[in-house]
Amino acid sequence: MCPSTSTARWRGTRVEVVVAGKAILATVNVVHGDLLPPGEAGLSKFAWRELGVREGQTVEVRHAEPLESLSLLRAKVYGRTLEPGDMQCIVRDIAAGRYSDLHLAAFVSACAGGRLGYEELVALTRTMVAAGERLNWARRPIVDKHSVGGLPGNRTSPIVVAIVAACGLTIPKTSSRAITSPAGTADVCVGGCAGRTFLADIGRHGSAQPEGCYRCR
Repeated sequence: MCPSTSTARWRGTRVEVVVAGKAILATVNVVHGDLLPPGEAGLSKFAWRELGVREGQTVEVRHAEPLESLSLLRAKVYGRTLEPGDMQCIVRDIAAGRYSDLHLAAFVSACAGGRLGYEELVALTRTMVAAGERLNWARRPIVDKHSVGGLPGNRTSPIVVAIVAACGLTIPKTSSRAITSPAGTADVCVGGCAGRTFLADIGRHGSAQPEGCYRCR
């Protein structure tokens, strides 16, 4: 955040914030009033943590370098088929936090409604797997259950996972809390199950015995 007296023209601009050699991309927000005096900048909790900044430390703010992957995103918006390397370039920048909400919305829109071919779907899936954190269980098969969701109170996941786990299969399940109501799978498990299994415990539980487990967040 920056005081409006000097940086109003920067509102919404993507900038690179550098502190002691560490850098992140950020979006400028302009504040009014006495929250920030001229010559000072405020950082979000995420930026503060990522940069390891101390209060009063000097911060360098500069225009961010153009992202090569944005030209690939633009090509997809106009209907071009993306190669596996293109997907890797886009997902790498997304995972690194280099895309603004506008860029993310453009990517989702460009890929929605059947606009991804089979090869693109495979490339995107493999790239997302490679970019994320992976858990490994020393057994096969590992099974999964997913649905489109969005129906408050329609809790099929706890039932399906319990039945599949009772048959001796390993079925780890991640689930988020519901956005529109307290009726998501994670909400139900927190409220109705005997305990919760968090990410640090999933690997231990999954490899110790053939059971199902939830990660609620």
